[in-house]
Amino acid sequence: MTGSAQRPLLFLDVDGPLIPFGGAPERYPDGYPTYHSGSEPLGADSHPLVARINPGHGPRLTALPCELVWATTWMGDANECIAPRIGLPQLPVVVWPEPSEADERDERKGLHWKTRALVDWAAGRSFVWVDDEITGTDRLWVSAHHRGRALLHCVDPRQGLTEADFLALDEWLRRTHGTPTSRGVT
Repeated sequence: MTGSAQRPLLFLDVDGPLIPFGGAPERYPDGYPTYHSGSEPLGADSHPLVARINPGHGPRLTALPCELVWATTWMGDANECIAPRIGLPQLPVVVWPEPSEADERDERKGLHWKTRALVDWAAGRSFVWVDDEITGTDRLWVSAHHRGRALLHCVDPRQGLTEADFLALDEWLRRTHGTPTSRGVT
């Protein structure tokens, strides 16, 4: 494998990281910030929370030295509704397998239902998983079952992706990929 095939993967969830929710009323006294473009993509009004997605996140995500992959229950709808809204190209989508008995047993132990599928998808490749439901159990499981490097980055769902998140992701990806850190990601 060469070029972008060697780049780390970034598995991206939508609800929480891109669409913030669950903030206390005093945190957002006038509600969550909303963003409207002059031309809303098709399907944008099919989900009332998409107006919470900051369109500046698209350029920030594409500037990261990685291959972006949707890791969300939105599945293909993320390419139809979310990607055009923030200027992302069509991205690969993790197709979630039907839960097995092992998955259900692991979930009872606190392992997130996405964890096994993401490690399988990565197939030893370095990856970042950006989600708002990551726990220590997921980190331990990935550490024991994934032969590549991995960063499980938990985002505060009340705020979504922040400047601090983008800086942490950029630094880890550049260190992992062997490129200089760029503090000026925009």
